[in-house]
Amino acid sequence: MRAHLREFRLVAMCRVLGVDRSGYYAWARHGASPREREDQRLLGLIKHYWLASGAVYGYRKILLDLKEAGESCSRHRVHRLMKAEGLRAQVGYGGTPRHRGGPIGLVENVLNRDFAPETPNQVWVTDITYIRTYEGWLFLAVVMDLYSRQVVGWATAPTMTRDLVLQALLAAVWKRKPGPGVLVHSDQGSQFTSDDWQAFLKAHHMVPSMSRRGNCHDNAVAESFFSALKKERIRRRIYPNRATAASDVFDYIEMFYNPIRRHGSAGGVSPVEFERRNAQSGN
Repeated sequence: MRAHLREFRLVAMCRVLGVDRSGYYAWARHGASPREREDQRLLGLIKHYWLASGAVYGYRKILLDLKEAGESCSRHRVHRLMKAEGLRAQVGYGGTPRHRGGPIGLVENVLNRDFAPETPNQVWVTDITYIRTYEGWLFLAVVMDLYSRQVVGWATAPTMTRDLVLQALLAAVWKRKPGPGVLVHSDQGSQFTSDDWQAFLKAHHMVPSMSRRGNCHDNAVAESFFSALKKERIRRRIYPNRATAASDVFDYIEMFYNPIRRHGSAGGVSPVEFERRNAQSGN
């Protein structure tokens, strides 16, 4: 009876799959091919690195992880295996195009979209975003070193005040201890045009720079970080409270983005690793 049931199930399965029973028996006798076995082994590694990235890496970054681990495979193979398994990069949020122009404000746009400084602590960019919680908004200010794309200072608060951006900048100064002349670029938000902000920059011998009003592209790298944070970690969720959101921001920045997340602008390595390698080479 059991043999007849197995045969019936086999016939039904072959009909659904559109294969011949003799072909199935031939496959069963010989088992998976060496390439199929290698695909399965490689897929296991791909899943490991994809999950380690927080399920955000696409095939290009996964390929870099594999090669760094000593694996030899093509990007087409990695892309094929990930596509078949439904593993893909997190896609960004859609948005409407924004105005590219805008008048010059009280502070000159010294940066002028030169997003590739040659040394650390040469150019920092800063900006603010908001995160939804059931307690209300949590505001996040970050300071990023353009050289490596490392977030060198950040702060959170329930209100978007000048104290928030000053705390982020103070954290960056404490962590990096830069020499005089760091260019600090921001938009023209009231927090950055305040007397306290300008006084802080002057006291620490920093050079202010501001985007043209209404021009997000003048501070594109900072906005790109926020886009990555929201699509790779927040993912349209609403946190139960501000403390939980702040903890997740810490985990993303300090445990993933700075030490692990690969950047095309940093040669395919993380910001921390990029600075480490260049410091060793004397660059």
